[in-house]
Amino acid sequence: MKIGIDARAITLYKGTGIGTYTENVARELLKIDTKNSYTLYWCGTNYKSFFKDNCNINLLSKGHHNFFETKYLPYNIMSNNLDIYHIPQNGIGFNENLPCLKLATIHDLIPYVMPETVGRGYLLKFLRSMPIIIEKCDALITVSEYSKKDILKFFPVDPNKIFVTPLAANSNYKVLNKQNCKNYLSKKYNLNDKFILYIGGFSPRKNVNGLIEAFSRVSENISCNLKLVIVGSYKDDIKNLNLLCSKLNIIGKVIFTGYVEETELPIFYNTCEIFVYPSLYEGFGLPPLEAMSCGAPVITSNTTSIPEVVKDSGILINPNKVSEIESAIWKVLADDELKNNLKASGLKNAQNFSWEKTARKTLEVYEKIYGETL
Repeated sequence: MKIGIDARAITLYKGTGIGTYTENVARELLKIDTKNSYTLYWCGTNYKSFFKDNCNINLLSKGHHNFFETKYLPYNIMSNNLDIYHIPQNGIGFNENLPCLKLATIHDLIPYVMPETVGRGYLLKFLRSMPIIIEKCDALITVSEYSKKDILKFFPVDPNKIFVTPLAANSNYKVLNKQNCKNYLSKKYNLNDKFILYIGGFSPRKNVNGLIEAFSRVSENISCNLKLVIVGSYKDDIKNLNLLCSKLNIIGKVIFTGYVEETELPIFYNTCEIFVYPSLYEGFGLPPLEAMSCGAPVITSNTTSIPEVVKDSGILINPNKVSEIESAIWKVLADDELKNNLKASGLKNAQNFSWEKTARKTLEVYEKIYGETL
């Protein structure tokens, strides 16, 4: 097979779930598959590690998306006789007239389910293009059984056309020396107290407000200097979250770190007392898996795809009930045996996920749809 992958997301969406997915799937496919040939359509300069005997890197500019998708790509695919073209970023940039088999990864349908949580421009583009992507693709990949159910709920599509390939945590998410991690956070972030951790963005669907409210109730009645550490880039929502902290009289107890390099995230996961992720909706939910891979006790939501990932290795709560988040935090803080059991079961569960498995399942999809055309 001659396979093309839109790898622009590796640069354009670096640091996001879609960027991480695209990079890892492409990298692992090139490791496990020496039989087929690949063309990666790339923008940026960080491509050297992807060079292989069976891989061609096709460099593009960061702009001119419409020209690439409507003019250059069809010509290039035809010139190189590609058999399959895979768009990993929710099918955005799809062209139904490409002269090959077409495959898109649909990570979630958040713009359909919670339209109020996404920007207007992206919402309109998603709603306009998704019906065409669903109908015209020869196959669809999604990242959880829940997301597959969502696709089937909104679109009249053959279930056999949709393939589930779960995600994974990167290899740097692992158990580290806890004292070394504490020393690092003390020196760089002046973080010396025990803390509850949140990582995962500030969209309203992430329900950071609910976490802050639950933490405020805990902090009122706890004797130690427990902090809530919220990791992520400063955005408009930070202002509102700071106002909430002020209203709840917990300014100084909630630490907003701002942007943190991906290489530092395992240090936070390894040091925290509990990782809490009360999201209202996820297509997969990587942060709980990353936390489990680092041995952090996890409290997270009992909704959407999250139970598929966490299973019985974390405490699952109703994210709409602040009292449940609060109660779960108290339960873990007060019970060392429970905390240790959560750590052990989380580590064991995390071993079921790997990017190699994701890539192998992806290759199986390529082989199936290509085989059906022969």
